[in-house]
Amino acid sequence: MPQLEWRDPNDTLERRFREAGLSLQDPRIAKFFSITSEMLDLPRHLGQHSGGMVICAGQLDSIVPLEPATMPGRVVVQWDKDDCADMKIVKVDLLGLGMMAVLQDCLEVIPQHYGTTVDLAHLPQNDPLIYEALQQADTLGLFQVESRAQQAILPRMKPKCFYDVVIQVAIIRPGPIVGDMLHPFLRRRQGLEQPESLHPWLDQVLERTLGVPLFQEQLLRMAMIVANFTGGEAEELRRAMGFKRSEKRMRDVETKLRLGMTQNAIAPDVQERIVQAITSFALYGFPESHAASFALIAYASAYLKCHYLAAFTICMLNNQPMGFYSPATLVKDAQRHGQRFRPVEIQHSDYTCTIEEDGGTLYVRLGFNYVRGLRGSVAQAILAARQAGPFLSLRDLIGRFPELNKKEIAALAELGALNALPKDEGDRHRRGALWQASAAAKPVGPLLETAVEESSQSPLAPMTPTQCVFSDFSNSGLTIGKHPMTFHRERLRAMGILDSETAKAGRNGSVVKIAGCVITRQRPGTAKGFVFLSLEDETGIVNVIVNPDLFERRHRVCVTEPYLLIKGILQNTWGVISVRAADLESLSLGEQTVSSHDFH
Repeated sequence: MPQLEWRDPNDTLERRFREAGLSLQDPRIAKFFSITSEMLDLPRHLGQHSGGMVICAGQLDSIVPLEPATMPGRVVVQWDKDDCADMKIVKVDLLGLGMMAVLQDCLEVIPQHYGTTVDLAHLPQNDPLIYEALQQADTLGLFQVESRAQQAILPRMKPKCFYDVVIQVAIIRPGPIVGDMLHPFLRRRQGLEQPESLHPWLDQVLERTLGVPLFQEQLLRMAMIVANFTGGEAEELRRAMGFKRSEKRMRDVETKLRLGMTQNAIAPDVQERIVQAITSFALYGFPESHAASFALIAYASAYLKCHYLAAFTICMLNNQPMGFYSPATLVKDAQRHGQRFRPVEIQHSDYTCTIEEDGGTLYVRLGFNYVRGLRGSVAQAILAARQAGPFLSLRDLIGRFPELNKKEIAALAELGALNALPKDEGDRHRRGALWQASAAAKPVGPLLETAVEESSQSPLAPMTPTQCVFSDFSNSGLTIGKHPMTFHRERLRAMGILDSETAKAGRNGSVVKIAGCVITRQRPGTAKGFVFLSLEDETGIVNVIVNPDLFERRHRVCVTEPYLLIKGILQNTWGVISVRAADLESLSLGEQTVSSHDFH
């Protein structure tokens, strides 16, 4: 029997059966169809909402059965959220956002190093630096507007005021995309077509969004105007749009919509467009109030990055994982914006990343939290012991902390974190520190200690710059040194491979070859099989579009290789720059560095 795949929530089950070549005239198929129809609205799995809470004044178990959750001390109700809503039980969903922690941390750090305070409730309006960054899609690390899709739209949107940011947050959603609202809005925004509402009655509702419905509130108001929905029926529509498990509610609402519009003598083609706009919002449409709240956080994150880069950077690094990009990419982006860094160092690093002031310049000092394999308890013990005075030697360090194991010592040494400890002249390098640490860790008596110290001169050659960078990635997941692509640029240039900055300055339609480290991979469900890659090199990031055929031919390389060589056509439209790949292959640089963030 052919395998059925769920494709479009608006498709009927019967249609999918026919497309799969299954005849309902066959009694066995008809029975299977009947059972499947009944199963569609059943829960597919049991799960606990990470932030969902039910609130009651009395005994909740007198109304709904309770059961112990997997997590100790937690209890869950056995009804789903919609059943609870039908019973008028108060439920609250708490949304956890990593950016909120970043903002809070920034408010504490900024007064310590900048001599000023920031009030998120009174940020300067229409800050030119913020809108310049948004219009140039320079948004890496910012809340909600840092994704590849957002960066592809920002140069076309060119936000100029806060409400533009509200729209920007809401427009990159499955609802507007599937409902074919994204491109009409962009064309109208760019002056390529005149704003026109779906119906003259809707002009006032859709005026702020150029005649294109983008927000849930607009959809509800539209239903009340064109189909005579009451407030209660509009609420039922809102609930149906949020009830993603069943198509029945949306079909019932669609029937009411068509009936009301027919009574109002609205043309069938206009009815179809209105129904498409409303039903598409069952696929994650955004309320305007929600978009405004998110836009405020996006604006605040942009303000902090533009004006307090050091503080924003350490707070981002200290609250990982979050966002689309790895710490390695965040560091390189900050460096391209002029931020200077200092490495993990046993005498100066804190547990988390911190800011150090030197000659009026603010440096980001990496913390022990970026030493892979270093236990938190050991790092905290090192900090506590350092309060009594700096470490006098490797033997002093290891003597105070016999619990330091070989892997932890090796990670600190290979990162250069031990280089600043007093040692014999000539051993001020990572391998020398590793050799010295191994010698200092040997148990010896007082009479032999001097002999061991004198004989511990390292015979190892210092690491090359390339080896230092790859050692950084191996032991911390990032580097504040040169980008790995830097060491291969001369060879790549001889092969005709452009760096990202040069490639993006090229002529639209020209054939280019680029290469870089893959930092994100995406294959959105709304992209019809296209895959989107982001490649980073020493000069920046370039986005690559891979068509479905090429993805199938180069599937393994595309999804597994850390470095890729791309040959394709440069696309430069309205300031949105990307490369449409014609071919791609693995690029061997000897060792792997940063891992990509993949969203399938």
